[in-house]
Amino acid sequence: MLENFNKFLIVVAHPDDETLGCGGTLYKLSKLRKKIKVVFIAEGTSCRFKDFKKDKNKILKSISQRTKMGIDALKKLGVNDYIFYNLQCGKLNSLPITTISNLVEKEIDKFKPEILITHSDFDVNMDHKTIYQACLQSCRPTKKENKIKGLLSFEILSSTEWRYSNIFEPNLFINIEREITAKIKAMKIYRSEINNFPHPRSVDGIKSLAKYRGMQSLNKYAEAFKIIRLFSK
Repeated sequence: MLENFNKFLIVVAHPDDETLGCGGTLYKLSKLRKKIKVVFIAEGTSCRFKDFKKDKNKILKSISQRTKMGIDALKKLGVNDYIFYNLQCGKLNSLPITTISNLVEKEIDKFKPEILITHSDFDVNMDHKTIYQACLQSCRPTKKENKIKGLLSFEILSSTEWRYSNIFEPNLFINIEREITAKIKAMKIYRSEINNFPHPRSVDGIKSLAKYRGMQSLNKYAEAFKIIRLFSK
């Protein structure tokens, strides 16, 4: 289905969400020479420090390292168009939703994507949920020239699966049998985010989820998405 479209905007909360959520699909699309842009809204690391003023230098260094990891991971996936807004992580839901949706709308106006891919509303991470709401708002079909033809959401290991009720229920599966190795290589670049099994954000965790979604769709490995909105071309 996605091969019928040419321009894809991926909007995520933090660097690593793009790889965990749709890294295999990004690599597949890049091999098909599709136009892809990834938008990182928050920096993903400052929320781990207790004293923002005292730890300012450490935080800035950590953000810089995480940004470089993001760039390197995207290169592994064949993506070279991206932007980092670096809003404070863990605080997105404290901002007016228009602050974030305005950023998304700006990227839509500039890039003019056909498909927007982002987080799920069925998630325990509030940054993820906030990004979903901002994207839902931003891609309303109000401007004919910038009409988004499809809005998809993905799942994030150690976040989406830990919501035990009102869970993520996918209705689109992308075969990533030939892309799973690239996804894992990209995720390994995020040294501070990859863990040992049985933590979900581990090589075995990534493979296990991809195998499970593969079994649901008669593939060896797959990534799962929920179609929120889709208009015919």
